[in-house]
Amino acid sequence: MISINRLLLAGSVILLLTGCGENAREPARVVPPVSAPKAEVPLKPPDSAPETHPVTAKTRDVYQWYCTQCHGLKGKGDGINAKLLTVPPRDHTKADYLETRTDRQLFDAIQQGGLAVGRAPCMPSWGNTLDEDTIHSLVRYIRELCECEAI
Repeated sequence: MISINRLLLAGSVILLLTGCGENAREPARVVPPVSAPKAEVPLKPPDSAPETHPVTAKTRDVYQWYCTQCHGLKGKGDGINAKLLTVPPRDHTKADYLETRTDRQLFDAIQQGGLAVGRAPCMPSWGNTLDEDTIHSLVRYIRELCECEAI
């Protein structure tokens, strides 16, 4: 008489050899994750002019607290976590790239995270942590670091 364990083993071997379903011999397809639809959040105008959102000591403190781990103390992309990331953090002192970005694009990257704006997924979303005025002020601070203006 055949034991239950042998039947289960035989069934497992057959399943492994034949696969599960009609397309078992086709290579597995990678299905991208489905993201939840984003809620429309009304934003303030993209104006981050110095007089509207000045860089203050608070702005520098926020940058030091939230940004330096990746972007570095002076914004050079050499923070303590930088070497652990697959995609190197942006060097905020290099104007060649930052001059090709609008203030709105920088604001969105900070608020929504890198992946939401087609950039590196390593950049987290700070929209639930920082208010809009602080994010506008951070955009101004990044402009100071690169000594550049938006397009």
